[in-house]
Amino acid sequence: MRVQIQLLGGFNIRLDDQAIPATAWRRDRGAALVKLLAVTRSHRIHREQVMEAFWPDLDAEAAGANLRKAVHFARRALGVHDLIELAGDVIALASGADLEIDAEAFETAAKLALRGADRAVCEIAADLYGGDLLPDDPYVDWFETPRQALRQRYAQVLRAGKLWQRLIALDPADEQAQCALMQAALDAGNRAEAIRLFNQLSDSLRIDLGVGPGAETVKLYEKALAVPSVDPVGLSDRIRASLAWGLLHLQSGDFAKAGQVGRETRELAMGAGLAREVGEASALIGLVAHMQGGWRELFRAEFIEWVRSKPAFVSNVFDGHLCLAEFCLCSAKGHHDIGAAARELLSVAEGAGSLVGRGLASLVLGEAELFSGQLGEAERLLTEAEKLYAEAGAVAGRVIALQRLTELALARGQKYQAGRLIRRATALAQTSWLAPHLLISLKGLAVKAASSPEKIAETIHEGDRMLSAGGICQPCSMTFRTAAAVALAEAGEVEQVNRRLDEAERVAGMWNGGPWVAAVWEARGVLRRAERSENRAMAAFEEAATRFAALGRPIDEARCLQRMAELV
Repeated sequence: MRVQIQLLGGFNIRLDDQAIPATAWRRDRGAALVKLLAVTRSHRIHREQVMEAFWPDLDAEAAGANLRKAVHFARRALGVHDLIELAGDVIALASGADLEIDAEAFETAAKLALRGADRAVCEIAADLYGGDLLPDDPYVDWFETPRQALRQRYAQVLRAGKLWQRLIALDPADEQAQCALMQAALDAGNRAEAIRLFNQLSDSLRIDLGVGPGAETVKLYEKALAVPSVDPVGLSDRIRASLAWGLLHLQSGDFAKAGQVGRETRELAMGAGLAREVGEASALIGLVAHMQGGWRELFRAEFIEWVRSKPAFVSNVFDGHLCLAEFCLCSAKGHHDIGAAARELLSVAEGAGSLVGRGLASLVLGEAELFSGQLGEAERLLTEAEKLYAEAGAVAGRVIALQRLTELALARGQKYQAGRLIRRATALAQTSWLAPHLLISLKGLAVKAASSPEKIAETIHEGDRMLSAGGICQPCSMTFRTAAAVALAEAGEVEQVNRRLDEAERVAGMWNGGPWVAAVWEARGVLRRAERSENRAMAAFEEAATRFAALGRPIDEARCLQRMAELV
């Protein structure tokens, strides 16, 4: 029998050219067993290894019973009993069949291509890479190492064959590929294409995320700008180069120079009427202050200055600071200090007649009240903030106000209302240059608001695709990361949860404490409960409740205490 297994870009099996329908894999454990055997080099694995991978917290008897069920479901789906063999303690896949696995075919071709680095041979090998290994299982631990190895080998083949366009499709932030294409465009006299490629790279790296192109790339870009052309270089192009240099100074630790570049560039952008560039330059200035521990003082000074004397671009300047403001609200010091400061700023904004200033101050005050459990006052302030932002045409702040109103609705158990707010906020967020911050947070709330297991799974899949595409703000991804982990643990999909929580814990470490660290503890408690490890679940929930209480977040504390009560 000829057995063909697709692992790259999806999971599919053909027996003598007849595809097994996806509906045959209704039992996840049957499919997981076949996938694990297919990924394993020899396609043979000891039963205890499977039991440890799939059911690490069960005793041998319970795990063995589950393994027998998985073998049964796999055999039933395949339709041929002998394709899954049990010989003593070893499980084997299709040992007597003509087995073809696309990942192995690619690896063989890739090794041949890398010996000679011939472009045509590299293209042949690259054509065999149909996509990432088992992309529908992004957080299953035992697939991650081979997935990354195959992806890295694919990148090596593309690099060896100088297949730069395909390398950019794999990784839009690959600077070697971008530089090669920019140089080729310049050599061909196509300055416009070189500029377009730089802008594409800049968009994938994102100034507001604190990551920009390298020095050699910026030099190539400036070389393109200097090429004589009938089309004059726009000021926006020169501003992008300036911002890129500012980020390079920031990353090298030259904060004084980075701040100077940010301020000078913002003045140029204001003079040219470039709203987004004003916001990006403000983000750079804010990042410099944040790195030096002085963001709050800078923001207070900027707020007062801009609402009083420079109203035209106040919305864009505040957009540049929004993510940092949200970051500070979730700091280990809690939300009370920044909430108190917002009262002073609200008074300043009211005196200056600034809609956006009032909107921002009302937003921060509303968030502080929400975190403090004062839902009525939070609703009033957040509704006022959303109204003010809408009147001023300030999209990003309006989205965050709607996001917090969604959290308020969820705290009241109003999932339908939460869903309506999410749809409104998402439509707005898609029009903002801060979409990489806004959309992933909204996706996390959509997981919490989903009304069925199918909708939860679909929403998590959408969020995973956003994260894998890159260019997403990591701090802003915490809502999604923790919500997805909790939802999957509650659905019994525990094998996907550990690595998600490891990544969430890594991101939460950026705050050195604070509510996101507590949220990870809570999610771990949900996982331990799903694994029927009640004592460990109780300890995790207690840790989360204690941390939330210390931060003055009574709603979150009460939820964790309720989880503890359900274990008793």
